[in-house]
Amino acid sequence: MTVSATASIRERAQAARAASRELARLSTSVKNAALLRVAELLETEQGDVLAANATDIRAGEAAGIDAYFLERLTLSPERLLSIAADTRNVASLSDPVGEIIDGRTLPNGMHIVRRRVPLGVIASIYESRPNVTIDIAALGLKSGNAAVLRGGKEAQHTNRALGELLQRALAESGVPTEAVQVVSDPDRAHVDELLGMSDVIDMVIPRGGEALIDYVREHATMPVVAHGAAVVNIYIDAGADIEHAIEIVDNAKTRRYSICNAVDTLLVHSAIAPAFLERLAECWKGRVTVAAGGRAMALLGPKTDAGLAVEEASDEDWEREQLALRAAVKLVDSIGEAIEHIEAHGSHHSDAIVTEDYSAGTRFLDEVDSAAVYWNVSTQFTDGAQFGLGAEVGISTQKTHARGPMGLRELTSYKWVVTGTGQVRPL
Repeated sequence: MTVSATASIRERAQAARAASRELARLSTSVKNAALLRVAELLETEQGDVLAANATDIRAGEAAGIDAYFLERLTLSPERLLSIAADTRNVASLSDPVGEIIDGRTLPNGMHIVRRRVPLGVIASIYESRPNVTIDIAALGLKSGNAAVLRGGKEAQHTNRALGELLQRALAESGVPTEAVQVVSDPDRAHVDELLGMSDVIDMVIPRGGEALIDYVREHATMPVVAHGAAVVNIYIDAGADIEHAIEIVDNAKTRRYSICNAVDTLLVHSAIAPAFLERLAECWKGRVTVAAGGRAMALLGPKTDAGLAVEEASDEDWEREQLALRAAVKLVDSIGEAIEHIEAHGSHHSDAIVTEDYSAGTRFLDEVDSAAVYWNVSTQFTDGAQFGLGAEVGISTQKTHARGPMGLRELTSYKWVVTGTGQVRPL
């Protein structure tokens, strides 16, 4: 079923549905060849993509969109090379389609196994980040799923260019081009139409701000996998190595402040707070604004004379995804108080402890109910590529059917396959 980019959304989704049946039967070698061709084009044909991205950046700047949004939107030759590397990583992973999960032979001789199968058609509605277009298309292809990808208006030119690149790679590799539908038309009505297509689309993954995710959850007629606001906490325990802690915290905040796994709140044990905050002020002066709560203000307030930007924290700061070079800081008197704060104010996304105390570290990992928990590691690793998944279609803070970064296996279901020799069920 061939459709043009100007066809209706339903026609394009139906074409993806038809292509998904063929995609589910493709050999691993054909799928890998297509992925490697995508990676090659991302490296050798960057001009059109970067030009389109520059158009989107100029429009975003003129519209006054937030700095973190622009940072997420921006592509560079280096970022395209990184996306290409992630695509090659997906090609190198084991193909989950057809994998036997488990099996057994019953006393009557029937043999039963569970076999992995693709979900079918995955839709994603997302904002700003054009890398999502390639990531979801690549993971969908490798796991035998067709994809309908609707990016935001702020990235429409970039996504159109990436969609054309994907179509070229699929066509040159013997993969049905209808298996990836990139919808670059910014008409908001397309979102509502997609969310009503439970007869065609098997799962929708929203990626973006809390408003978008809440809207998709409220209006989708098919299963939704997503996370809301990602409020990330790092607890600096009394048993932390201070230099180690500073390095981890600085990386978690400043490497890329615009991503969902950047730290938002530091919880600092009161016993280590004077020494730790002294070093933090030195590290962050002129770079990061600190919203200090209560006792933390008493320690950090005087540091304004040394060039540290300090504000008084509000109650909202503990539940705010900062998305800026800004972090809230609060003193606690025990690991139990830190865990209670995370439970009350966190988002169950990514949370970390820094400590050399084994008991404290293991307690934190056991008791903090988040999709990813860390001990002496920066939270910036909550990422499909960093977790060895090649890339990710999103990060789930739900508990069914997937949690944390979603890769190939999270895009599959299974079917029961039963074979026998004429068995019938007794009356």
